Amino acid sequence: MTEIERIDQLREELHRHNYNYYVLNAPEITDQEFDKLMRELQDLEEKHPEHRDENSPSMRVGSDINKNFTQVLHKYPMLSLANTYSEAEVTEFYDRVKKALNEDFEICCEMKYDGTSISLTYENGKLVRAVTRGDGVQGDVTDNVKTIRSIPLVLHGKGYPEAFEIRGEILMPWMVFEELNKEREAREEPLFANPRNAASGTLKLQNSAIVASRKLDAYLYYLLGDHLPCDGHYENLKEAEKWGFKIPDLTRKCKTLQEVFDFIKYWDVERKNLPVATDGIVLKVNSLRQQRNLGFTAKSPRWAIAYKFQAEQALTRLNKVTYQVGRTGAVTPVANLDPVQLSGTVVKRASLHNADIIEGLDLHIGDMVYVEKGGEIIPKIVGVDKDARIMIGDKVKFITHCPECGSKLVRYEGEAAYYCTNDAACPPQIKGKIEHFISRKAMNIDGLGPETIDQFYQEGLIHDVADLYILKTSDIINLERMGEKSAENIIKGIEQSKEVPFERVLFALGIRFVGETVAKKVAKSFKSMDALAEADLERLISIDEIGEKIAQSILLYFANPNNRGMIERLRVAGVRLEADEEDTSDHTDKLAGKSIVISGVFTHHSRDEYKELIEKHGGKNVGSISSKTSFILAGDNMGPSKLEKAQKLGVAIVSEEEFLQMIE
Repeated sequence: MTEIERIDQLREELHRHNYNYYVLNAPEITDQEFDKLMRELQDLEEKHPEHRDENSPSMRVGSDINKNFTQVLHKYPMLSLANTYSEAEVTEFYDRVKKALNEDFEICCEMKYDGTSISLTYENGKLVRAVTRGDGVQGDVTDNVKTIRSIPLVLHGKGYPEAFEIRGEILMPWMVFEELNKEREAREEPLFANPRNAASGTLKLQNSAIVASRKLDAYLYYLLGDHLPCDGHYENLKEAEKWGFKIPDLTRKCKTLQEVFDFIKYWDVERKNLPVATDGIVLKVNSLRQQRNLGFTAKSPRWAIAYKFQAEQALTRLNKVTYQVGRTGAVTPVANLDPVQLSGTVVKRASLHNADIIEGLDLHIGDMVYVEKGGEIIPKIVGVDKDARIMIGDKVKFITHCPECGSKLVRYEGEAAYYCTNDAACPPQIKGKIEHFISRKAMNIDGLGPETIDQFYQEGLIHDVADLYILKTSDIINLERMGEKSAENIIKGIEQSKEVPFERVLFALGIRFVGETVAKKVAKSFKSMDALAEADLERLISIDEIGEKIAQSILLYFANPNNRGMIERLRVAGVRLEADEEDTSDHTDKLAGKSIVISGVFTHHSRDEYKELIEKHGGKNVGSISSKTSFILAGDNMGPSKLEKAQKLGVAIVSEEEFLQMIE
């Protein structure tokens, strides 16, 4: 078998395994076996660029080459559905259809998934375009959609039209959403309000490699085209299922209005057990012929309507407001409530987010407040029953001093939160930083958890992360709930963490705004903690995706003598503060002494790869143009302000091809 034939065979195999795993939920091989096949395919594709295929399974891993989204006209406009909120309005819709058709009809009932709308175009069995709603007419996100494993890149089976569209929703499953918000909370980044916002924000990212890591899913529910197999909408979806599409199996055909109401009532309760967010039921006339006869209004079809579920709300009493301090000092107000049943759970506490929210609600202690679950997960106060105010307490005012250490709180310009700046002596901040340091994605120290960290702190054994490395078994073996085996495992875990690579050590330090991805980029650029500690603002912002806010945070961290002292103690303990030495056999001095600005969108390599090439050949990456800039490496869509500045200062502009020739 030739290598080209092997590429085709691997593509076919991997498409099948993707379908088995992500659509049928019936994998035939292990994840390790799948990864091995994928690596083989990627290696062969690299050797044979002439056999490139935009729909290869290897396209699903995404790319870090930034791309601007182009605008594409929808062949069929993506219109909105009219919303109803009561059974009476559903009855009115049903009666209107009955009167207009004057013949028997079926209603297709399906879940209204709460994601971001997508339209997929297939030609000759291959995905050629993925377009969002935009303004009802445009918005191309094909590269990002290719990373979603449940969407087929190549169809299987037979009988599909030569060209057609299939529409649905891009969704972030609850489990993925919760995990993403936990990670954002740990980094004290703003949380996504609900899975819809998270999915929509992810789909708009220009880095498809990050999109791939977010584990989006897609549920498809509407087929369009000139030569569809059936007259029935429901029957067409069943055919699409045979071609490899993930079609929800909850859809039902109803012959009577009572059957429609039975479906609505069942799913109003049962939807809480689904893996993805829903916010209603969509009712569609099943026959395409009858749909055409009914037609459209200016904004929506006459043959379909959306029944929206009522957000579950409860009224309860506000007893007091307490305040939590996070590891970066951010202070979050929490409403303490009379217990109330809401969406299947007992709610006693709800986040009030920040001082502006409290002021906007005009909260008083003793108020009767309306509580909802935002996105069905996070309880929040959405209003106050002011008519119920008879005997209420004081107006709620945000505290001025830290509830843990008494330090005065500050509010930075442009931020909603108040902060305690006493990071060296405020207990929740100290413990929070240590908990972050030992976490799985940071130093991954087995045997330690929040309770153990709290115990060690209360006993005076640890005051910062460096203290972990001077602990001995004899220090902890006699503590409450600590046996000999547990003590040995903890010390062993701490010792093993000394092998954690530099990029994860950097993430573990908990520098504000330096998450996992930023830590990797910074570690790759600086190679050591010493080099990073001496960096200036210009050098930091020259790193891809590192803006001034992150750069200033890093500078502030290393300007603190306590942080520098702690890092020195980590060095003495044997923690890795340098990246592994890389192979320098292909390094040259072709760009020695040159300061280079990168701007635009590139074809052959990503921006990160070009920055690496510049450093490999002795050059220096800089973030802004000045008279000292040697040249600009310019891709497509270079910013007009940079172009104007370059011309004004007489800085040369070098194309991607010219640069590659320069370094050969």
